[in-house]
Amino acid sequence: MKVIVTVVDKITSEAHLNIPDGLSESAIKQHITDLYNSGEMLIDLNIAQVDFESISAQIVKEQFSTKSA
Repeated sequence: MKVIVTVVDKITSEAHLNIPDGLSESAIKQHITDLYNSGEMLIDLNIAQVDFESISAQIVKEQFSTKSA
């Protein structure tokens, strides 16, 4: 029997960043968004918490072909 199991977790990650001084709030948000979108922030992200959301399973019915090769 083949079963497809799906687990949904909520992962909270955090990064400690140094950003330029003197930026406005919108400029800070844009700077962080740019770092994230470019992939530069990924090396600084650490998983801080994982919360279990749900688990489900689906039984896959195997179909057999009657065609000969």
